[in-house]
Formats: sequence, structure tokens, C-alpha cells
Amino acid sequence: MFSTYKTEDVTILLKDISGLVQPQSTEEREKLIQSGKHYSEMLPLEYEPSAAYLKTYYDALERFSKITADAVANVSNWIFAEKGAEVVLVSLARAGTPIGILIKHYLEKKYNCRVNHYTISIIRGVGIDKNAVNFILNRHSPASIQFVDGWTGKGAIQKQLNESMKDFPEIDAGLAVLSDPANVAAKFGTHEDFLIASSCLNSTVSGLLSRTFLRADIIGENDFHGAAFYKNLIDKDLTYQFIESIERHFDFSATFKKFERPKISGLDEVYKIADEFKITDINLIKPSIGEATRVLLRRVPEKILVHSLNDEKNLGHLYQLAKEKRVEVMEYPLKNYKACGLIRALNDL
Repeated sequence: MFSTYKTEDVTILLKDISGLVQPQSTEEREKLIQSGKHYSEMLPLEYEPSAAYLKTYYDALERFSKITADAVANVSNWIFAEKGAEVVLVSLARAGTPIGILIKHYLEKKYNCRVNHYTISIIRGVGIDKNAVNFILNRHSPASIQFVDGWTGKGAIQKQLNESMKDFPEIDAGLAVLSDPANVAAKFGTHEDFLIASSCLNSTVSGLLSRTFLRADIIGENDFHGAAFYKNLIDKDLTYQFIESIERHFDFSATFKKFERPKISGLDEVYKIADEFKITDINLIKPSIGEATRVLLRRVPEKILVHSLNDEKNLGHLYQLAKEKRVEVMEYPLKNYKACGLIRALNDL
């Protein structure tokens, strides 16, 4: 699989499907998803950010690089304390990949070790790429494996990972993330719902890779899950600009610290929102700054809930995206999260 990631930073266990799948509009995909077609069988048209939105991205990156770097340091030190120098990072494509690279770089620089890093696909409602897992197990001990992602929303990917690892009981299914507002990750940088700037963009902070893809006519029984490379966006690639911006704030003197866990789980809060807004399918509720951003980028939003309408520091990029897409932003007393995206139901599309 080709990407703009450096080969020494990550081994990409994905099949190249570039040019084999016609991307579809957000509205078309949303109707198909809510009619029962799985999201992994389609690719979205990539949102090309406006100049105004890119400005909010750069502003967010500048403001949140330090807290992101501190979260990388905390979760990296936690990983090393448990796994040691033999750790093998397995990031979940695509949002987990740049985070895996940041953790790899932190560990290697602080502990003077060589860390293997793979990125593989996991798909909600389907499972993890077993061919990719077996590829890794043929080369490394199961005890050394540490799964990595960027953040938790309501915990769906952790739940899917737990289910998938029943086929690989020797592997610890616990996720390591930077931000864990859902209170489900095994290791985390913080429980705070802060903006990880890479969530503001799609492929242009992810090595120009699409989200992962799985459809039987293109992905064979022995293939890895697929992804497309967006070569046409090469002049807009910000992958290493993001990574290097965070790394400039690395604190190698930091030590691992635990944080007090939230009093309620993210899922409890999701069910409260579902009840209040009469939403019968909780898959239409996407809590956390990162997930709310994804709703605006590649779904059809009903509205965006925010803990404050005046939090320009944390939510400025959401305000800008919502303005561009003419989506209502509503203040709501969120507890674990600073934002939550609500997807429009099929009968309203």
C-alpha cells in the first residue's frame, strides 16, 4: 500500500484499491448506510477544506499541540511501563496511524529502542482484519502487541476490538488512545475531550489514504482490507506537518500519571441524549470533538451539540464547518464531552 508515510515509520497492512472504487457523495452514502449497506463497502468523496476552514485547522494545531504532545508522552510512558522495549504498536487505520507514529517516535527517542509499528483495518460491525493480525503474529509475540487509536467516541471501536480478539485470546484487546472521554480505553493520555488536530481533516493528515474498505468483489479471502491512495491531493498533504508540530512539544522528562475516571461512561451519556432527542439508533449519535468533526466532514448532520456556544478555543473549527454546511449548533449540558454530532435519520434525508 502506497502512502506519504515514511516506510521506517509504519508498515501498512492494507490492499491498494486506488482507482477500483468510485467515491460517492455524502448524501448518496448516507441513504445507502441507513438502508442497510455497510459503510465499509463504499468510499466517500473527500472534503476539500476551504481557506477559512484550513485557517481554523492551523489555529487549532497551534493551540493544541502541547496538550496533544503531553497526552502522547503519558500514554507512551504507560505503554513502556507495561510492554517494555519489545512493544509492537498496531494502530487502527486511518485515524490511529499518525498517533501510532507519534508514540513510536516518543518511545524511540526517550528509551533508545527500536519500535515496530503496523497499521491495520478494523471495521465496526464487521471486525478486525484477521489476515493482518496473523501477519503480525507470524513475526512477533502476542504479548508485545499494543493497539493504538486517536480517541474514543462512545467506545464502539473498543467494543469491536474486544469482540474481534475472542479469535486471538492471547492478544490484549485494550486500546491506547490520546483522549478517552468515553472512559473505555485501557491506556490513555487523558480523559479530557480535547481537539486532536488530525481529526479536523481526512486523508491529508493520514498519508493521503482513504478510510478502509471491505467488499467481496474487490477484497479476496486472503487479502488485507483495502484503502485508496489520493495521489491527486499530493500538494495538499499535511501529514508530517501535523506530526512534526506535535513532536516539537515532546517532554521527555514526563512520567506516567493516572487521571481520575469520569463518574459516568460515555455510553450512559449517549443513551441520555438518545432519550432526550427521541433517537432510536444510537449509531446516529457521535460524541466527542473528533467524532462530531467526522459527522460534519463525511455524514449528513442533523445538528451539533456543544457544551458552550462560546468555546472558540476548543470548537472554532466545528463552528466554521457547521457554518459552511448550514448545520445548527446547539448548546447542551454535555458531561464527558465538549461536542456531539447527531446524524440525520433516513426519513429526514
